[in-house]
Amino acid sequence: MSPQYDRADAIERDSADALASFRDRFIQPEDALYMDGNSLGLASDASIETLDRVVEEWKALAIRGWTDSDPDWFHYGEYLGELVAPLVGANASEVVVGNSTTVNIHTLIGTFLDLALAEQPENTPPPAVLVNDLDFPTDHYAIAAQLTQRGIDPDEKLRVVESSDGRTIEMDAIIDALETHADISIVFMPSVLYRSGQLFDLEAITTAAHEADAYVGFDCAHSVGVVPHELSTVGVDFAVWCSYKYLNAGPGALAGLYVNKNHFGAEPTLAGWWGHEKATQFEMNQTFTPAETAGAWQIGTVSMLSAAPLEGALAVIDEAGIEQIRSKSVALTDYLITLVDGRLGEVFSVGTPREPSSRGGHVSIEHPNAKQLSAALREAGVVVDYRPPNVVRLCPSPLYTRFVDVWDAVELIRSLADEEVTTVNVDSQVT
Repeated sequence: MSPQYDRADAIERDSADALASFRDRFIQPEDALYMDGNSLGLASDASIETLDRVVEEWKALAIRGWTDSDPDWFHYGEYLGELVAPLVGANASEVVVGNSTTVNIHTLIGTFLDLALAEQPENTPPPAVLVNDLDFPTDHYAIAAQLTQRGIDPDEKLRVVESSDGRTIEMDAIIDALETHADISIVFMPSVLYRSGQLFDLEAITTAAHEADAYVGFDCAHSVGVVPHELSTVGVDFAVWCSYKYLNAGPGALAGLYVNKNHFGAEPTLAGWWGHEKATQFEMNQTFTPAETAGAWQIGTVSMLSAAPLEGALAVIDEAGIEQIRSKSVALTDYLITLVDGRLGEVFSVGTPREPSSRGGHVSIEHPNAKQLSAALREAGVVVDYRPPNVVRLCPSPLYTRFVDVWDAVELIRSLADEEVTTVNVDSQVT
């Protein structure tokens, strides 16, 4: 065995890790090696502190918390948006925190469908939306619903790019679809595929979509907080993401959205009073006047207890630096892939692209008994998850996962595989 593939070397890698100290700021599950941060990030001391602060403000100020807290609750969605904006490469006014990811897909797809319809000449076919067959299902559900609500048949106008290998989507296939179907008005793709971990080239997709006179949006749930983005520079029209994975804001945390400033003034499909311009919101006018920022796509009153942990979590990410986070993520996933190749048998394979530029923050390990293996790993104290038909996802989250954790996880997989695990006792039900 090569000396670089032993536990001592993993410990040595940890000793040279610039982000090693951040692990102590997170609350580790008892008796568990946690490798599931791409489903739910861990709680940090900082996120608990900001949650506790808002609870104390509620106790001390009651209704006055909306104006007298620091930061005030009334502008909290915009305040958090300003903190998230550097992670996605956007202007502060282009980002807001609010709603859920699925709700944000609904309102943004609807908005851009309405823009496309308004721009169409009379007597032309209705617009189509381009997606892919490896998407997380909620994307398709929401888009199909928005098409249906406009009298557009999703069976005809929800155009699907098909994967050639069941793992990844080729850029050429997206371009071919745009060249074949002139009615495509919106391209909506993930930044990272939830199953395989493929990282898409957002700039190339944006360029191709705009050359085809289509709007482009991204579901960035599996990249924000672990992969830096430049949404404004690239010219992306809109994007959505959740806050409970790599942003570590907790289960049910409010989601985020981005709208390019070129589209400020567009009418949100799902209008609500929290998206009204702030200066006149409490005049209670029956006519909706949208904010001249991404804040217009807020709907209902900000859920403070679902938002507050994000403030503390973002402070930790800001201190660590998104570039350093990405660098360690690449190193951890490189190491994990190397161990899978070198330590596990031929029955295992890596389903994630090996080029770092094409890979997000997790690695998919393929095995014919993946469901049983995932369950056995959880029973043994290694928290991973299973995705049909044959994938065990491992996520070495860079703020709290060590190289030695990766080593130990792979060694346990190796021992369980040797035992030919075939029983199933638990399933993962998270995204």
